[in-house]
Amino acid sequence: GGIPMGVIATENRTVENVKPADPADLTASEAVIQEAGCVWFPNSAYKTAQAINDFRTEDLPLIIFANWRGFSGGQRDMFDEVLKYGSLIVDAFVKFQQPVFVYIPPHAEIRGGAWVVLDASINESVMEMYATADSARGGVLEANGAASVKYRAKDMLATMHRLDEKLKKLDAELQERVCEVERQEVLDSIKEREQALLPVYEQVAVQFCELHDTPGRMQAVGVIERAVEWKESRSYFYWRLRRKLAEFDLRKKLLETYQVGRGETITPVEASKVIKGWFLETPGATNALWNDDKAVLSWIAQQSQTLEAKIVKLNRENVVQEVFEVMTAGGNTAKIGTAGIIEGIAQALLTMSPEDQAHVRAMIGKSLNI
Repeated sequence: GGIPMGVIATENRTVENVKPADPADLTASEAVIQEAGCVWFPNSAYKTAQAINDFRTEDLPLIIFANWRGFSGGQRDMFDEVLKYGSLIVDAFVKFQQPVFVYIPPHAEIRGGAWVVLDASINESVMEMYATADSARGGVLEANGAASVKYRAKDMLATMHRLDEKLKKLDAELQERVCEVERQEVLDSIKEREQALLPVYEQVAVQFCELHDTPGRMQAVGVIERAVEWKESRSYFYWRLRRKLAEFDLRKKLLETYQVGRGETITPVEASKVIKGWFLETPGATNALWNDDKAVLSWIAQQSQTLEAKIVKLNRENVVQEVFEVMTAGGNTAKIGTAGIIEGIAQALLTMSPEDQAHVRAMIGKSLNI
């Protein structure tokens, strides 16, 4: 759409990392290391962090097409400080001030440590996460790992005996048998039935765990903003980015108004809530309409003069409140503050033209009735 933007994508192929031999060491030899795709190694993690910082320096928004299964955890990688370089990614996100979109493309997934460093809560004022409907997956543990931890073999056996009719009959028959030979025959039948059912129950358990990693579930728990189909993603992110850039520009002006003096300050998230409140004050505006990027972008453009007036009014109120607090503080603080304010006005008048000086004196006289 003609908007400059940074892009980070995953290397999905296996690559070779060649470490040349040390010329000063006669016993050294070249090392060729195979690095799997969709995994952050020390060098690629550092490269990612460096790219994010470069985009921040250029003041560019950022989109990340995420398909990482985590960080490499081998002993060599630990010696090469993979954890340190992973933390650099988090540090880079914390400092980022432009919109960041993390998008999980079709058939991609975010797992393990990758989920931790890409979590939108790292910098919720600028980061948003999205996923392709149906085929994208996200979660710290993969479905197989979650099933093996949360639904062990003993739990599957208990479920089998609770649900399977044949096992229920065998359990009842076992209670009726008194002869050890007959009991052993029933136990063997139970064991055989359990072994036949175990693969099916394992698949069901894995499928159940995978349901927790779907875009629908991720949206329900607030991890992603919404599911975005791949074919609609270009149009959606174009309008989303335009809306965010306009909103961030307005938010920046709003934050600057609270930098006057020592008064109350607000966070970027709180500033966005203030803007949302202004939007909802508009006749016909609703919470549902706030999620419509085109509607919000149109509102910012149409109400630009009104919004500027609101910011000017808020800035004036903050200045008035600061002066009032200084002059009514009591004791030496009030005396020194009042003298400082008067001296500051006097020095500012010396830098103005005669017309501006006369205008300021008229304003002071009108306000003080003198």
